[in-house]
Amino acid sequence: MTHRPRLLRRVLRRLGRRTPTNPVPADMFGFERSEREARSARKLEKLYHQGQRRVWNGKDVLSELLDKHGGVQLPAEQAEAVRALFAVILWGELAAWRISAALAEELEPLEAKMAATAQVHDEARHFYVMNDYLKELGDTPMELGPATQRVLNGTLEADTLVKKLLGMQLMIEPLALTLFHLVRRMQLEPVLAELLVYYEQDEARHVALGVLHLPEMLSGMGRREAADLHAWQIREYFAQFAMMRELEPHFRALGIHPRQVISLGRQKQMLAMQMLIDELGMDLPIVEVFRRVTDFRAEIDFPLDGAPTDLPSRLRAGLTAALHSAEAEGVLSEVA
Repeated sequence: MTHRPRLLRRVLRRLGRRTPTNPVPADMFGFERSEREARSARKLEKLYHQGQRRVWNGKDVLSELLDKHGGVQLPAEQAEAVRALFAVILWGELAAWRISAALAEELEPLEAKMAATAQVHDEARHFYVMNDYLKELGDTPMELGPATQRVLNGTLEADTLVKKLLGMQLMIEPLALTLFHLVRRMQLEPVLAELLVYYEQDEARHVALGVLHLPEMLSGMGRREAADLHAWQIREYFAQFAMMRELEPHFRALGIHPRQVISLGRQKQMLAMQMLIDELGMDLPIVEVFRRVTDFRAEIDFPLDGAPTDLPSRLRAGLTAALHSAEAEGVLSEVA
């Protein structure tokens, strides 16, 4: 017993001599910026302050909406579909919470760190509010399908910050906005429809973080790093189609054709990518690849109602869509 205090003191002294794993970045202000980088930094700082001004109390908002509409009332089949689809949002918000926390810790420019910190608070609120809402429909869904889990893990377990930022802000967040838009437009359930307005306002700022800070991260990448990033993006895009097949029964139970989700999600992802291109001031070849791959896979996996469903016909339709990808924009938007 008498040796424990001395042992404890030795351990504490040894720990005190260790070099911190995350030293204070005393040089975080000591770098020069181009005009574009300075403009983006000002916008990123503004995102933080906007987030502070627009914070909403999740407990109060949900309680007020439940009182206003007399609770959540949905037929059993639709309730189960909403639970299944918004379980993806629930656990996606937790993934986004973890990723944004990692970004807030590791991003060096002060303004990007501030914007990521604001997002941490948003994602925490989104997670607990969605959990509270889903409890109104029954138990919180504790499992996701393997394909859906693969999409979230693809970004959550990515090996670089740039993949995490790009995956969360320009790939997953637009898909969440797509689901919010479709469900809110259909007015399936008034509590959820009004609640999602708050989510959409926050998510728009989150996409802006990726658009504004990714150019700085991409500009220093070599060819090998860029090739690795693009290969990862393509894998993640293909994983999203497997997720759509897994979720298809739930979309159809709500009267939503999978092509509506694909079309609107594609448009939102393309818009985010175009905003990134504008910030970079240069084209990204991966955007055109994404457009053509998406159109090809949509025809293969989810032909429109009334279209031939045999494989040769779907392959021909997929190739035609890929070759005329830009022309297909208007056609797909009609489905949405």
